[in-house]
Amino acid sequence: MVIIVMGVAGSGKTTIGSLLALELGWDFYDGDDFHSASNRAKMAQRIPLTDEDRSTWLASLRDLISQNLRENRSIVLACSALKKSYRDVLNFNEEVRFVHLQGSYEQIEARLRERTGHFMSAEMLASQFEILEEAPDALGIDISNTPQEIVAIIRKGFNL
Repeated sequence: MVIIVMGVAGSGKTTIGSLLALELGWDFYDGDDFHSASNRAKMAQRIPLTDEDRSTWLASLRDLISQNLRENRSIVLACSALKKSYRDVLNFNEEVRFVHLQGSYEQIEARLRERTGHFMSAEMLASQFEILEEAPDALGIDISNTPQEIVAIIRKGFNL
């Protein structure tokens, strides 16, 4: 199984994904690590990525998922997956499941303002909310829950 923890920047994807993977004994991957240097530089300059910018990134994440499924390894992947078209690239197998970490703009903006040393700034959050499309097939979870509660909800939701 592949669990993709999705949401806008600052929603807690890395925190929740790594905690879930640790509890399950699965490998964890952060989608941010697969961005090209040019994508990182663009985001650091507060320039939102285009669909074209994201295409090679999504292809590399799809390859990662495919390789792990071929090798029968379960993984957790933190990935924004904001648009349905992005999720469609990643959701090519019935073993791929999505968790959508949901919160208000104000909650997430406050989190981003506290974060240092990350290429995604609070100023870029509006662009993420603008392109976010509903994920009706995802397990939606409110980020007001504690990380431990969120992991418990995911495990219960997917019978893990």
